[in-house]
Amino acid sequence: MNRYCLLILLVLTLSVSGFTTNKGDEDYLYKVKILPGSIDPDKVFLLIDKSDYRLYLYEDVTLRKIYKVVFGNKDQSPKRQEGDRLTPEGTFHILSKRIDKLWNRFMLLDYPNEAAWNRFHELQESGQLSAGATPGGGIGIHGVEWNSGIRDNYVEGRINWTLGCVSMKNGDVSELYDIIKVGTPVVIRR
Repeated sequence: MNRYCLLILLVLTLSVSGFTTNKGDEDYLYKVKILPGSIDPDKVFLLIDKSDYRLYLYEDVTLRKIYKVVFGNKDQSPKRQEGDRLTPEGTFHILSKRIDKLWNRFMLLDYPNEAAWNRFHELQESGQLSAGATPGGGIGIHGVEWNSGIRDNYVEGRINWTLGCVSMKNGDVSELYDIIKVGTPVVIRR
């Protein structure tokens, strides 16, 4: 079974069964430090669950780390159009990575991908979006905007503040940035 099939199987399993751990495991998975070289970046994928404000880092089928995250706003609906401050849902990939002066680290997702474009066009064709609407872009995973007064406590307090991106604590996004590669699969669901 190839890696993509394993990813889909795992996501479907998590979707049906939910994610459960005992409290000690969960506490450990928030605190453990993942260093480059201690994980195979070719086997990593990320699962972002909007309903529980978590990013799960998997190596193959093993959950290695849990990070707290926040989004664009409290509405957990999938992104519809540019400017709605909603976070998209689906399967994406890390398109590029950069150190960023505003957000510490930025990992760009390939949104809108083919599936997102298809959904966007369906919404337009059904009249739910205007013909002049655009799907937006520039969606990624990044740190907090320290210079604007947005700090790690926003992530701890589940204060959504982005324009649709996924925001992490700056220390967490630095750790993640150092261990994942361009092309890493990212599944976003609620």
